Amino acid sequence: MTTFEFNHLVNAHSVSLKSHALKFTNDVEDANDLVQDTLVKAIRFYENFQEGTNIKGWLFVIMRNTFINNYRRIAKTRALITQTDEISSVNLAHSATRNYAEGKFVVGDINKALASLPEAYHTPFVRYFEGYKYHEISDMLQIPLGTVKTRIFVAREMLKKYLKTYAKETNS
Repeated sequence: MTTFEFNHLVNAHSVSLKSHALKFTNDVEDANDLVQDTLVKAIRFYENFQEGTNIKGWLFVIMRNTFINNYRRIAKTRALITQTDEISSVNLAHSATRNYAEGKFVVGDINKALASLPEAYHTPFVRYFEGYKYHEISDMLQIPLGTVKTRIFVAREMLKKYLKTYAKETNS
């Protein structure tokens, strides 16, 4: 059977497919979409059809499977999206966005805290924060390894004191 003959045969069953689709969807537009999806899949998988078998039954199976897959996909989507007018506190926690203004204040305070560090502590700490290893910082700044570790530790302690208000917020 040629592709043209197959397409003609499939189109001949479109009327019965539409009436069958209406039983699934109970809506004319959804039924038309289902028929169209079914016909597209049938033509796309033309090679899978075995000549001499019941083409109408084959098309109905494609339609049923398409409807079920679409229904499951829509059900999953609806489960993830709250459909009520009143959002409960449980759903609000998942849908609320962060307050970016608050984040800017925090970043501003962190930058002020870093700027308040004496240069001897600021540079090793920033290098460590950027991902350099202790020995790399020691080589860059030409200071002993122990001094680098001490300065990074002291810088951390100074930053903790400067940013202690944020520590209270995260612990409570």
